[in-house]
Amino acid sequence: MKSPGRRFVMAIVGLLTITAAGTLGYMLIEDMSFIDALYMSVITVSTVGFGEVKPLSHAGKLFTIGLITTGVGTALYLFTVTAELVIEGRLREFLGNSAMQRKIHQLEGHVVVCGFGRFGRVVVEELLRHSVKLVVIDSNPALAAELERLDVPHLTGSALEDEVLDEAGVRAARAIVVATGSDADNVYITLSAREKNPAIEIHARGESEPGIRRLRLAGAQQVVSVYQRGGMRIAATILRPAVVDFLELATPGHGDKIDLEEIRVAPGSHLIGKPIEQAEREVTRLRIVALKRGSDPISIVPDPATKIASGDHLVAIGDREGLKRLAEIVGD
Repeated sequence: MKSPGRRFVMAIVGLLTITAAGTLGYMLIEDMSFIDALYMSVITVSTVGFGEVKPLSHAGKLFTIGLITTGVGTALYLFTVTAELVIEGRLREFLGNSAMQRKIHQLEGHVVVCGFGRFGRVVVEELLRHSVKLVVIDSNPALAAELERLDVPHLTGSALEDEVLDEAGVRAARAIVVATGSDADNVYITLSAREKNPAIEIHARGESEPGIRRLRLAGAQQVVSVYQRGGMRIAATILRPAVVDFLELATPGHGDKIDLEEIRVAPGSHLIGKPIEQAEREVTRLRIVALKRGSDPISIVPDPATKIASGDHLVAIGDREGLKRLAEIVGD
C-alpha cells in the first residue's frame, strides 16, 4: 500500500486533472469562455450548489453527471487522505520530506553516504567539518532527528533500492561512501552506484577478506577494513611509536600547528612551469612531500627540480599559515 504522503500527491494530481478536463469539456460542449468553464468545473466537483452560468444542453447535462461522479469521488478521497495525515500527525513530516527532496535534487558534485552507523558517522562529521555537500541514506528512522540537528540532507530507506539511490542524486554525485555493516549489501550498492554513475568515486567498507576482494571487483576504488586498519595501527603503535605519532600529527585537518594538506594547482598560477623548490622557497616552513599528476602514479618526495603543471595535486606538510599561503598562490 502506498504511503499517505504519496496518496495525497496522487489525489491532488487527480483532482487537478479532472478540473482541467471539466473546464475543457464545458468549453467544447457549451462553448463557454475559459473563466465560465473553469467556474462550472469547480462548483460541480466541489458540489457547492451555486447556479449554472447558463442553461445546459442535454450533452452538457450528461457531461456534468460524469464530472460529478468522478470529481466528487476524487475530492472525497483527497479529504480522507488529508485527514489521515493530520490525525496521524504526519502532515508536517510529509511537508518536511518534500522540502528535503527538493533540496537534494538541487545538489551536484556531492557525496552520498550509505549508512549512518559508527563508521558512517565519522565520515559524515569529517566531511561536514570541511563543508562538503552530502546526502545520507539510512534505513533507521530513529536517526532522522540527529541528521536534522546536523542539518544534513538525508533519506530514510535502503540504499539497496534503486529509487532511494536515485532520490539521493547518485547520478550527479562525485563520490559515494558505502558504509553498511554487510559485505553483501555493500557489494550490491557498489554495483548499483557504478551502473548509475560510471564516473563516481566509490569508497566502501569491508568486513572480511572475501568481501574486500569482491568490493574491489565490483568497482570500489578504495576499500577499508575497519578491524584490519585498527589492528595494524595498534601494532604500529607498539613497534614504531614515533612514526605513529608523526602520522597522527599529519592527519589532514587535525594538526594543531602542523598539518598536511592537498592543494590543486589552478590554471593561471604563476608557479606553473616553475620547479617545486621555488614554491618551497616562496612559502617558509613547508615541504611538498608528494605530487599527483593526472593518471600517473603518485610521486612521493618529488625531485625539487620537477616543474609544476596546471592541474597537479600537491601534498604539502607545514604550519597552517604556510599551507594557507601555498593555497593562495597555487590553489583554485
